[in-house]
Amino acid sequence: MGIFKKFFTNCAHPKGKMGRIMLTMMNLSHAPITNWGLKLINFQDRWTMLDIGCGGGATIKRLLKHSKDSQVYGIDISQESVAKSKNNCIDMLDKQVFVNQGSAEMLPYETGKFDLVTAVETIYFWPNLQSCFKEVYRVLKTGGRFAIIVEAADQDSMWTNIVEGMTTYSSDQILTMLRNAGFIQTETHQKKPMYNFITGVKA
Repeated sequence: MGIFKKFFTNCAHPKGKMGRIMLTMMNLSHAPITNWGLKLINFQDRWTMLDIGCGGGATIKRLLKHSKDSQVYGIDISQESVAKSKNNCIDMLDKQVFVNQGSAEMLPYETGKFDLVTAVETIYFWPNLQSCFKEVYRVLKTGGRFAIIVEAADQDSMWTNIVEGMTTYSSDQILTMLRNAGFIQTETHQKKPMYNFITGVKA
C-alpha cells in the first residue's frame, strides 16, 4: 500500500501518528459541512445526544453549544479517536460528555435513550449499514431524530478508490434504508457542490 493510500485509510480507523494527524485534519475539514447540517436541526435544551464515529470530538462540542444543559455521548471504533475526543472535551468529560469505544452495529446504550443521533462523514465505514440503522432506531426516543451528514453521496465516488474500506451510497439508497429500519419523516437536503443532510424520525 502506498504512503498516500495508507494515510487516507486512517479515515476509517485512525491509528498511531498518522491517525492523530488525520483526526486533526478531519476536525478542521469537516467544520463547514457540519455547521451547515446542524443548522437544519430544531434543537431543544436538555437533549441527550449521541455522535457516532465521533473522530476528534469536534461535533460533540458543537452539539453542546446547540442544546443548553445537554449531555452528549460519543462513540468510535478507533481507540485513537476516543482518546482525541476525550482530550478535546476534557473540561466536560464525565459531566456532560461521555465517550466510548465501540461499533455502530452494537451500540452500548439502552433502548430509547437519545433525542438526537448524528453521523458526520462516517457511514461510509459502518459494517452492514441496514443493521446499523436499526440499532440507531433502537437507541432513539420516540420522536427522536437521526441526522446523517455526508459529502460523498455517489455510488461511484472517486474516494472509494483512495480510502480502503470505504463504501458510498446515494441519497435514495440511504433514505430507503432509513425507511426499512422504521424511520418516518425521512428527507434530504442538499447544498452544492456536495453537501448532503439526510434525516429520519423514530416512529
